[in-house]
Amino acid sequence: WLDLAGNLLASPQHKKASHRPTLGKMVKKARKRENKKLAISQAVKISKRLQTNRDLHDLKAPLPGTSFSHIKNKMKRSQMVQLMKKEQKKQKSKARRAKQEAEARGEEVIRQEPRTVDKMREPDETIVPPEDSEVEDDEALDEFDKYFSGDTPPKILVTTQKHPSSKCFDFLKELVHVLPNTFYYPRKDFPFKKMCEVAAGRGFTDILLFHEKSKVIQGVYICHLPKGPTSYWRLTRLKMGQEIKGGATCNASHNPELILNNFVTRLGRRIGRQLAALFPQKPDFVGRRSVTFHNQRDFVFFRHYRYNFKDDGTKCKLQEIGPRFTLKLRYLQHGTFDSKAGEYEYIWRPDSQTSRKKFFV
Repeated sequence: WLDLAGNLLASPQHKKASHRPTLGKMVKKARKRENKKLAISQAVKISKRLQTNRDLHDLKAPLPGTSFSHIKNKMKRSQMVQLMKKEQKKQKSKARRAKQEAEARGEEVIRQEPRTVDKMREPDETIVPPEDSEVEDDEALDEFDKYFSGDTPPKILVTTQKHPSSKCFDFLKELVHVLPNTFYYPRKDFPFKKMCEVAAGRGFTDILLFHEKSKVIQGVYICHLPKGPTSYWRLTRLKMGQEIKGGATCNASHNPELILNNFVTRLGRRIGRQLAALFPQKPDFVGRRSVTFHNQRDFVFFRHYRYNFKDDGTKCKLQEIGPRFTLKLRYLQHGTFDSKAGEYEYIWRPDSQTSRKKFFV
């Protein structure tokens, strides 16, 4: 490449090679940061100017619920909406402080019950009332009766899919400390159905299989031995104990205390018993460990805590050990794992979740 005077010029390929994309990205990020700061400062100046003008002309803030559709200027309309929301926040905080001061003086304060989706749940005929003798008699004859009677202690086999990643092993290292009497066996090339048969013959009461995709754990199969049932759970929002800020360690030799919350339907009680069968019935309170399965809107949140008492013994707080994750039941199968001829007790389908207020667990 030569110019009109015959001087050598850099070729387009050479120009592209000499370009530094990292420097360009750094410049773009710096510009974005500066533009963001500039936009925030301008918004603060505009709000201050608007407030001073309103104070100068003795204009009160708009009341909550005021309509500004008559204002054609979009910028002015958004400013009035912001003023209305600010005034609404002030009124709420003022009322909250007044209630707190009244409670401090010993006065009776009527608090409104919050309106949540859980409290607006649609009525379901499968919800079990407390102390239902018929349901208790059925549960006394199910597959978990030997465990709850204390005849069979839990013995768990944990395995993974073929060729697991290192992240899966990191999770299993922490899970072994959560579940007492747990043993890991590599999957190799054995079918899961065959592993269930072998584990049942060797005295295992449950088998857990974790599978992953792109080095991210996707779900877990829980099969109760030797007669089932088998459940598949979608596993999301996993956070290891080493990633939790201010996390604690525990002594795995002490059996944890098990807490099951909000398993109210027939299906919920059944899967709750399956989850409870993974832990010993007699907790060691000396270890100060607690494991919680909290069901909320058919999502089961798993947490692992330790009681932390003050020196004088007046107060106690919970310190998370980890890991933490969320489970969603996809299906419950009668008997042990059988993908071809299995009989399903429950299958979650997207079209069955027609209402946000309808829950199954």
